[in-house]
Amino acid sequence: MLAGVLTASGVGTVADAAAPADAAPTAGKPLAAAKPLAAAPQTDVPAAPMGWASWNSLASQIDYDTIKAQVDALVSSGMAEAGYEYVNIDEGWWWGTRDSKGDITVDTKQWPGGMKAIADYIHSKGLKAGIYTDAGKNGCGYFYPTPPGTPPAPGSGSEGHYEQDLRAFQEWGFDYVKVDWCGGQDEGLDQETTYRAISQANKAATAVTGRRLVLSLCEWGSGRPWNWAPGVGDLWRTSTDIIYWGQTPSATAMLSNFDQGLHPTAQHTGYYNDPDMLMVGMRGSNATLDRTHMSLWAVSGAPLLAGNDLTTMTRETAGNLTNPEVIAVDQDPRGLQGVKVAEDAAGLQVYAKVLSSTGKRAVLLLNRTSTAKPITARWTDLGLTGAAASVRDVWKRAPVGTHSGGYTATVPAGEAMLLTVSGTEAPGTAYQSTTGSFTVTAKTAGLKLADITYANGGTAPRTATLRVGGQYATTLALPPTGSATARRTVSVLLSLAKGANTVTVSGGPDAISVQDLPGTGGAQAVGG
Repeated sequence: MLAGVLTASGVGTVADAAAPADAAPTAGKPLAAAKPLAAAPQTDVPAAPMGWASWNSLASQIDYDTIKAQVDALVSSGMAEAGYEYVNIDEGWWWGTRDSKGDITVDTKQWPGGMKAIADYIHSKGLKAGIYTDAGKNGCGYFYPTPPGTPPAPGSGSEGHYEQDLRAFQEWGFDYVKVDWCGGQDEGLDQETTYRAISQANKAATAVTGRRLVLSLCEWGSGRPWNWAPGVGDLWRTSTDIIYWGQTPSATAMLSNFDQGLHPTAQHTGYYNDPDMLMVGMRGSNATLDRTHMSLWAVSGAPLLAGNDLTTMTRETAGNLTNPEVIAVDQDPRGLQGVKVAEDAAGLQVYAKVLSSTGKRAVLLLNRTSTAKPITARWTDLGLTGAAASVRDVWKRAPVGTHSGGYTATVPAGEAMLLTVSGTEAPGTAYQSTTGSFTVTAKTAGLKLADITYANGGTAPRTATLRVGGQYATTLALPPTGSATARRTVSVLLSLAKGANTVTVSGGPDAISVQDLPGTGGAQAVGG
């Protein structure tokens, strides 16, 4: 029963939940003379979406030819080859009109051949197509016509037509939908209730068309979606827009959205916090800000949705957007979010993201101060041992040596350095249970890395539910493992209290391995 329990987080003590015949089942009791166990392989989970979206640079000034030009530039610039696959048509594609059956009608001068024609063109380039609507009766184009002078668009939301509209998007060939919240906010709708209804409508439409839409929830973090959105949507906005029409990119907005997007216990198994679209390459930005922006989004594992005008993009901007090592950090198949693990002095911060290879981390050294300062990343703060580890500069795509204990670099004011570190994984503790209830003991409060072992012999992902104590339950997606006996792991970050914690997993997993991320100690998330 214990074979394969210890997961890719490393070798450690095994705790068995099986109880003596005359006792109630328990969990968390270390076995005497426990032996190292073979690791179950890590399962790759869907990465955060990458692509381009029309809103930041074009607002509602879009039509077939405009989008076609952006599609062509996405391909010719090398962005498509680098992984940017979605072309998301944002607000401005529809003015709220419907026919007698309630079906959406579009301006055929704006979209010759209808929306299916532009989706077909996007697909013809090997890309995927995204579209936009609102959860309320009226979309954002009614309340905030953009640019100024644009006529308001009443009726441009999907309330009352959720399944009908989502089925239409699927039948037109779209692959992704962003559902905004201007109408929902105006009507005082409940965020969780509304988006759960939209999620169910998406599934019902898929049952008819056989085509599923990636569901992007855009209620700007107003309903704390990180508590309930995993499994309802694929990604969810955590803050307001990073830039508004007429503004230029700023470090203040970038850092604010980055900070608001850090909800690491919610990001796992293919579900993502979304701090909004990229400002990289937009008018008023610069290469330094662009690289810092990409580094922040990469370490947080955020969706990479470019918002610049691709038809006027410089070669330098294209290079910043397509750096393969930066993209690899963002798209790491373990699917976790980076977390702050150290801040030795105010504004000198270290973030770490657990990557898919054993002993590998992405590390961000962020200097929020007004002068250049040295910042140190300690290996033990990353969940590694202090043994020698190799360090690589991601932007320079070059090694910077092997270092024991940690690495110190001077980071310019307002900038960031993105590294990868390959070292020795610190030991974890494995637990097994036949009831799905685990008693996990933590030496300190804070975030812990947990690998969850399961088998899924089906052909599609199935879901499980995880809860820590009284916190919100979260939905896990468990990809197929190849057979009912092939065991694999997926990873999550748990927020644990010091001492004993009850971790409940329903839906199949029977083992977890838990490992400290020591630098995150001292903070515990609670339900409420």
